[in-house]
Amino acid sequence: MKVVLIQDVKGLGKKGELVSTSDGYARNFLFPRKLAMEANSQAMSELKNREASEKHRIETEIAAAKASAAKLEGKTVKMTAKAGANGKLFGSVTSKDVAALISNQFGIQLDKRKVVVDDIKAFGTYPVEVKLYNGISASMFVMVGE
Repeated sequence: MKVVLIQDVKGLGKKGELVSTSDGYARNFLFPRKLAMEANSQAMSELKNREASEKHRIETEIAAAKASAAKLEGKTVKMTAKAGANGKLFGSVTSKDVAALISNQFGIQLDKRKVVVDDIKAFGTYPVEVKLYNGISASMFVMVGE
């Protein structure tokens, strides 16, 4: 019997998959526990619609990430910080600071975990990598001055 899984079932498949099981397993275990539903025409159309909407959502996210990458690629964000007499900063510039700068200057909301930056503890210009989506990233620079 063909069934569409409503929840993940260990040893059988993940949620939303179309799997083939024995009639007894489906009727006596999967259906009473609301783990699966019979693969009739309505269930199949729901499955196709769900897959199409997921594909569309992923394509939209990839397009947005590429647009953001094009907007950020090669740009420089400027930041001011306090430092001692020898140019060494009090503290350091973190990925959280860089994400806030990008958000303010370019209007792109980023999580601090998506910004890859080495420890910045002195004045100068430093390379930064911004990971926007799986396989899509932008290289930019952070200029730290007084």
